Amino acid sequence: MTDRIIHRLTAVAGSAAAVIALLSCAIPSYASVDGAMRQRDQWAETHLLNSNPQLPFSFVCDDNPSYAFLAACPNEFDTVMLDKNRTRHTRVWVDGKTGLEVRCLAVVYNDYPAIEWTVYFKNTRATNTPILRDIQGLDARFERADGGEFELHGIKGDSCSADSYQPYRYLLDADAARRFAPASSGKSCDGPDGWPYYNLQMPGGGVMLAVGWPGQWAASFTRDKKNGLRITAGQELTRMYLKPGEEIRTPLIALLFWKGTDPGQSQNLWRRWYIQHNMPRVAGRPQPPVAQIQVSGSDQDIEYVNRFLLAGIKPDICWRDAGAGAVTWYPSDIGPYKGKDAWLNTGTWEIDPTKYPRGFRPFSDWVHQHGMKFLLWFEPERVGSPESWLGTNHPEWLLPGTSHGALLNEGNPAAWEWLVEHIDGMIKSQGIDWYREDMNGAGPLPAWRGNDAVDRQGITENLYVQGHLAFWDELKRRNPDLCIDSCASGGRRNDLETMRRAVPLLRSDFQFPDMPGVVEGNQGHTYGLSFWLPFQGSGVYSYDSYSYRSFYMASFGMALLTADNITAQQKAYAECRRIAPLMLGDYHPLTPYSLAHDAWIAWQFNRPETGDGVIQAFRRAECREDEMIFRLKGLDPDASYEVTDFDGPGARRIVGSELLEKGLTVKVDDKPRAVVLVYERADH
Repeated sequence: MTDRIIHRLTAVAGSAAAVIALLSCAIPSYASVDGAMRQRDQWAETHLLNSNPQLPFSFVCDDNPSYAFLAACPNEFDTVMLDKNRTRHTRVWVDGKTGLEVRCLAVVYNDYPAIEWTVYFKNTRATNTPILRDIQGLDARFERADGGEFELHGIKGDSCSADSYQPYRYLLDADAARRFAPASSGKSCDGPDGWPYYNLQMPGGGVMLAVGWPGQWAASFTRDKKNGLRITAGQELTRMYLKPGEEIRTPLIALLFWKGTDPGQSQNLWRRWYIQHNMPRVAGRPQPPVAQIQVSGSDQDIEYVNRFLLAGIKPDICWRDAGAGAVTWYPSDIGPYKGKDAWLNTGTWEIDPTKYPRGFRPFSDWVHQHGMKFLLWFEPERVGSPESWLGTNHPEWLLPGTSHGALLNEGNPAAWEWLVEHIDGMIKSQGIDWYREDMNGAGPLPAWRGNDAVDRQGITENLYVQGHLAFWDELKRRNPDLCIDSCASGGRRNDLETMRRAVPLLRSDFQFPDMPGVVEGNQGHTYGLSFWLPFQGSGVYSYDSYSYRSFYMASFGMALLTADNITAQQKAYAECRRIAPLMLGDYHPLTPYSLAHDAWIAWQFNRPETGDGVIQAFRRAECREDEMIFRLKGLDPDASYEVTDFDGPGARRIVGSELLEKGLTVKVDDKPRAVVLVYERADH
């Protein structure tokens, strides 16, 4: 069997030659992608594919460590080609004594140096299993060569603050240890240590790691005294037996290997793999950029949206959010929250007949006739009012213990079935194109853990997470054209499993003008988050060019259209339409990260295949330097480029070698100031 696997891997490496050649041609620093593919293949062979693998996960069953437990179990191995670019390998162990089935599903990518796996545990007997504990979806040791140390690169999670998504770099020298987890909320990207994506650099290259788990995960990086680093990652707390027929799973673990010396440039390999194999698709292609406007969803909104259309602003999405105070689309007048917090009285997911006697259908039909889409906000997990429909009719489906109400248990089959049927019915009857799901409050973790007995710790969360993902999958199965927007008090649940089903139209709630440092903070958000998520969005509520240019990204929107701001909105929407597709290209920071008001911050997005890109540069209010030189990345040194400043008189033709070596000079007299420059190859 091992010989057959090695032969297959050799064939796979050959089939990816065209992709490697394209990447190497387009971006010189990708010249060693083939080396990364070989490294991935060797790692996969050692840890997952041979007949006696050094398995990259661990657990304890009845106080027996997994390496000993599985060694005593017979196992079966199967390989299936999912498509031309993905091969799935399944290994199944069944313990004759306990009836515990352990199933590892691993996917090897044939066009990128990536591999991923998920491990499932199922009770196949009519009696409970022994205690399973300390389940780690990833438990592996990495060795470094001489000539350098381990360095861990990543960003912070979302804290609704200016420093959300701030990049970090940690040196992992002898005996160093780092632990990461969300901020005890159960939201996967919550807090400074809550971003479940990492880039581990070591001499000669590195590996990127993602933990896909829309719940409470934990990851640790522990260095020994020599050349080794142990990495573990999994659901944070697991100590449970399984009932007959019950199945749990680990988080998805994804690794992407890279070769070279520049961890920043390696992020573009990640961005390309992410777009190709992870981002949700629309009409068979990755989600394109979108522009949006906020609406109430009533018949009267037709006149309001028409004002945008007459102004030359055609949004892709007409977005009906929760609404402030009691101005909600669902009944919110009954419950513990009054006045400005009435929108927290969730749990009755019906359209308020006093506000919308004909529902949303008249408006959504008109939106569709004019080539736009309708988005509706939901928050089905949080039941804020005990007097709501869910609180009154099905209290047995609810888990107490969260702030702002109880939690609808998506791990309960009856609750899950109702949720699917009800939301699917609304999508169909109301003409909903975008399902926006939010999760507010402190998070679900207290409710999950409060429902667990001492010998069932982690079971509620695990079944809930499986139900949550299955709910979204079923909505998509029933409504193939449906798009999903992920929100959890901003960008606090954007792990890889979530991002395979949704995009974050709103990356953080840190967006409003009354928040100190909001403009510079959002510049920093784009700087940091662009390493990992090519598609991200936000909204802007200020109409000076320095402010609104700080919010340009793949999803963009502004506030109410008035006679005073119509010119600014026309300009902003047009500019963002122009550059948003470019922002899905390769990403290159041009300055260090900074939130200081006396600094410049700048970056470049580049599409080498099409020969175009954009530079965004910001001179902040207290910055003394009126001129900067930015050395661009990823260009063809022999080509000429037409460079256009959005505020300049016309295009300049500059040779690629000059832009790469001498740099592009940007000079502005006033401050604060935002500069946007686009470029195209002159021979394209």
